[in-house]
Amino acid sequence: MANTTFDQIIKTIQDSQNILLSLHCSPDGDSIGSNLALYLYLKDIGKKVTLIKGDSELPQSFKNQPGFSEITAKNYFDLDLTQFDLFIILDSAALNQVSKLKDITFPKNLKTILIDHHPYNQGFCQTNLIDSETISTCQIIFELFKNWKIDIIPDIAVNLFVGLYTDSGGFKYQKTSSRTFEIASRLAAINPDFPKYIFEIENNSDPSQIYFKGIAFSSVELFFNQRVAISSVSYETLVKNDLSSRRIEKAEISNTLKSVIGWDIGISIVEHEPGICSVSMRTRNSETFDLYKIGEATGAGGGHPAASGATIKKPLPEAKKFLLDIIQKLHPELGEP
Repeated sequence: MANTTFDQIIKTIQDSQNILLSLHCSPDGDSIGSNLALYLYLKDIGKKVTLIKGDSELPQSFKNQPGFSEITAKNYFDLDLTQFDLFIILDSAALNQVSKLKDITFPKNLKTILIDHHPYNQGFCQTNLIDSETISTCQIIFELFKNWKIDIIPDIAVNLFVGLYTDSGGFKYQKTSSRTFEIASRLAAINPDFPKYIFEIENNSDPSQIYFKGIAFSSVELFFNQRVAISSVSYETLVKNDLSSRRIEKAEISNTLKSVIGWDIGISIVEHEPGICSVSMRTRNSETFDLYKIGEATGAGGGHPAASGATIKKPLPEAKKFLLDIIQKLHPELGEP
């Protein structure tokens, strides 16, 4: 990460007054942690800053994060963009992560900065800071703050720690480095209460999530000689069991499926609305199965080689077949589904 880019980002921030931040679609700990950390810093230096929730509902498992209650319940298209002179986009691999509601075109008055760690991100802003070798965007934000000689306060520290912790899968995913542990140690020293926040995130399930997991796991089918496991839940099933989309987010079905020996790819497909399916994918072997490419091939997906997602605008049976056809095309060595 070049210091010249660090300098360019801080200069653009200093020259701006009204700054916009936005969580990405289906926000995770890294999106929430990095945005809240930057939001608190920008407020501290006297900027007028607005952080919006974006397209998705806010995951309540992060409700205790400092600054969470200040997130504005709007998406990108609810805003009057003439009121902002800078938009800083964090942890977004593509422009459609800002919003999937319509195509986005930035107005001429709006300066844009992208800070991200996803592979294959080519950059879509005026200034782009992308480090795909870093485990999380929160780690990049820490490096920025260090470069800018900022004293990190406890509230910022715990937001950055949460992003590091969640995006590294509890410090066990590939690309978790000695630097990641070094940064985590520094943040933990600044805010020793970090275990309280992690506990709340990991122990905040709604009862409906437990019921949903039972339904999801009972639906598992195996394909490609039992190397690909797919859980699929229809909209009709959600309605029948009074399960709302908001309550069942982050159920980690695909993550559990890939934990089974022999199941190289775990996939969860949920038809959240009639004809609209959310797909989550995880793999045990990202060197062989690049899930980013599978997600990208759907036309509305992305993420990382080991973990990706997509939205498929087809009824559940068609969405499943569409996804199986993509996997077969990209990995003909698997044979027939």
